[in-house]
Amino acid sequence: MTTDGNFAKIKEIVCEILELEEDEVTDEGLFNEEYGADSLRAIEILGSLEREFGVVIDQAELARMTNLRGVYDVVAETAGWAKQ
Repeated sequence: MTTDGNFAKIKEIVCEILELEEDEVTDEGLFNEEYGADSLRAIEILGSLEREFGVVIDQAELARMTNLRGVYDVVAETAGWAKQ
C-alpha cells in the first residue's frame, strides 16, 4: 500500500469511529476540540489502527495522535514506513 493509500485508510478508520464524513475531517483538525472525540474514541482509534496495520502502538503515543497528521506520523513510525 502506498503512503497515500495508508493515509486514506487511516482517515477512513478515524472517520468511521468519530462518525464523521471524510470531507468533514482535515489533516490538522483536532479530534477533541473540533470533532468532540473523547479518550474512549482515541483508544478505539488506536486499537483499530493496530489491527489494520499489524502494529502495536504505545498508549503514550495518544498524546501525539490529536489529528490525522499526528495519527499518520505515529503509525508510520511504528510500522517503519519510509519517510517521503
